[in-house]
Amino acid sequence: MAFSIVLIALSLGDIISTKTKAFIPSVFVTALLFLFGYWTFFPSDIVDIAGFQTPIVYLSMYLLITHMGTMLSVKELAGQWRTIAIALIGIVGIVGMVMTIGSALFDFETALAATPPLTGGVVAALVMSEAATNAGLPDLAVLAIITYVMQGFAGYPLTAVMLKKEGTRLIKGFRSGEIKYVKSDDTEKTVAKSKKLFPATPAKYQTTYVLLMKLGLTAWAAVLFGGFLAPYLNISAFVWCLVFGVIAQEIGFVEQRPLNLSGSFGFLITILMAFVFAGLNKATPAMLAQIALPLVVIILLGVTGMGILSMILGRFLGYTKEMSFAVALTALYGFPPNYILTEEASKALANNEEEKDFLMSEMLPKMLVGGFTTVTIVSVIIAGVFVNLL
Repeated sequence: MAFSIVLIALSLGDIISTKTKAFIPSVFVTALLFLFGYWTFFPSDIVDIAGFQTPIVYLSMYLLITHMGTMLSVKELAGQWRTIAIALIGIVGIVGMVMTIGSALFDFETALAATPPLTGGVVAALVMSEAATNAGLPDLAVLAIITYVMQGFAGYPLTAVMLKKEGTRLIKGFRSGEIKYVKSDDTEKTVAKSKKLFPATPAKYQTTYVLLMKLGLTAWAAVLFGGFLAPYLNISAFVWCLVFGVIAQEIGFVEQRPLNLSGSFGFLITILMAFVFAGLNKATPAMLAQIALPLVVIILLGVTGMGILSMILGRFLGYTKEMSFAVALTALYGFPPNYILTEEASKALANNEEEKDFLMSEMLPKMLVGGFTTVTIVSVIIAGVFVNLL
């Protein structure tokens, strides 16, 4: 029953998004449904009861992020330096606005507790919440968690608008012939012809088990490597999964898009999205009423700061203001919503599969790299610095 209820909420989000051609993003609708559910009849652990508990959630994240790495070539990843710069300047915008105007409007501690979670990471939110609790500031502990939970309500619709505007520009250029597109199957043929360390697995052996086994080994190697380097270079295991996914595909050990080939992608995304919305069980009406004003103002300040700086830098680096802002906005939610929002915008604008593939190839790499830069890496670093100031 719990599984069915969770899937009803996720399904209604998809249906409304499809009906409105992604004008109302599915993640926004589903977040509202979960919030209402927790305030009424959902048990607080409904996602756990549904079977989406911590071990399978982390397994899903490792496999999905490694899978995403197989979609990026080394050349393409190196070519995303502009995306990384725009994502970073967006974070600077958040910190600058919240720590100056936010501190002036409320107080230094409030701005300090809310800033790292606003840069996106659940780890950053937990670190700041624990630090605030230990400092005897329970209100700020709640603010840190709720900022992380609620920032998506600003990020989801804004990103949907930006991606639809960018996608409209791209599809217009594609249809007129101004923008050329190399089909993914052509790319894969070129990749197949290039000499690789591992020979291609024959199609008859590309079974669900074999594909998942190779992906699992790659993710396992990434986590082990990250753990080995942790005493010297403490980088999230998720970042290493992305990197190892790129490498494994380049050397031929793992196929491109192995989860799609194995038919496993949809279920793993379902697990991860359910886990994301489980965080809303802490957002009680009483808590929201208590911190509503600083929460709203701080999120507005952060989004304004990231928008201004990302658009300015994006213009100099050759990105449109819409794409620049969308990349910066990944700080508010990270993966997998950045994938879901990009896919929804692409589906809404495309008339056929080729047009959808074109839009995904243009926008998804930027959104993925932006999300990993902000949420997975930078937010944790900022929390590590700010926690010592609280």
